[in-house]
Amino acid sequence: MTSKLKNLITRSITGILYVAILVTCFLQAFNMVIVFALITGLATWEFTGLVNGYKHVNVNRLITTVAGVYFFLAVAGVNSGAIQTNAVFVPYLLTIIYLFISGLYTKSSDSVNDWAYTMLSQMYIALPLSTINVIAFRQAADGLNYYYYLLPLSIFIFLWTNDTGAYCTGSLFGKHKLFPRISPAKSWEGSIGGGILVLIVASVMYFIESQGENLSGLNLIEWLGLGLVVVVFGTWGDLVESLLKRTLGIKDSGNILPGHGGILDRFDSSLMAIPASVVYLYTLTLL
Repeated sequence: MTSKLKNLITRSITGILYVAILVTCFLQAFNMVIVFALITGLATWEFTGLVNGYKHVNVNRLITTVAGVYFFLAVAGVNSGAIQTNAVFVPYLLTIIYLFISGLYTKSSDSVNDWAYTMLSQMYIALPLSTINVIAFRQAADGLNYYYYLLPLSIFIFLWTNDTGAYCTGSLFGKHKLFPRISPAKSWEGSIGGGILVLIVASVMYFIESQGENLSGLNLIEWLGLGLVVVVFGTWGDLVESLLKRTLGIKDSGNILPGHGGILDRFDSSLMAIPASVVYLYTLTLL
């Protein structure tokens, strides 16, 4: 067996398991919260490990990671209705304060950089991933919160569809570079092809949901709009992580996923697509 074929098999197995775990976790609220809390922790740990090797940066990995996971669980608790008070965020705020004050005593050569990367881990990873709870848990007319798996799942379906469509279309027709300074392999043709495929999938998802209770409350145009939001911001999310890796001088964010790199390599697009989808869905309620 050649190394190329072996790598293809490894990538395929990892990819199938990755998709299976995510799709399955969305079917139950508890499983979704646990899986994404774990993803938040792994991504934050991975990120802090990467920046700690860059220009004398010294981030407290353990406390920063615990803070990110706690924030995710707190947002999940409040949005699900399991926690009825915003006081749950007080320990998180105290932890952030501690991370700032501790810089006075660590004798770091560049405390400002340490603070900046500490907060970046929260803003770039913990906060965006936590917003999936805003999409997953909805409030009914009677004031009770309920879990609806289709909207958060659809974001990842759109991301996977966009990646597949962009790769296939770009490989066949790609001529005009989308962002050569950051990601030379991406093309406008690939992005357009991926976007068109997402619109088709969004239409199918609307049709499927319309056969039932239509719990999302979205019509066809709004489903198409959600698809476009995920395509645009998912692409930007991918480019942002590419810029991060170029800045740090690395190829992959990690090796926890055989054949696919690290956690950030797999969830880079979602870090922009999820919060953007929250803003989009919230905007629809104002119209």
